[in-house]
Amino acid sequence: MFQPFDDCSNEEEAGKIVVVECSWGKIIVTPFELVVRMEGAHRVTMQATTDAVQLIGQGVNVISVNGSECKWSVKLDSEEQLRQIASEMGCDF
Repeated sequence: MFQPFDDCSNEEEAGKIVVVECSWGKIIVTPFELVVRMEGAHRVTMQATTDAVQLIGQGVNVISVNGSECKWSVKLDSEEQLRQIASEMGCDF
């Protein structure tokens, strides 16, 4: 599910925030940051700057983050979700 919304009145300053719903939670994407919130008892939240994010497509549909102090990855439900994230981040996969 694709749900764009603005959290700031000045769109030029804030940019758009896109929420991508997944079967296991949601991904909040801006041109500068990505936040993964997983549903369930543990309520895991993972955050990364877009510079550390790698999007892997071709049927794999994975977000991979490799930063100086963290490494994590998460599998998406579909390639369409990956396309939405790539579009908001302004990159290809």
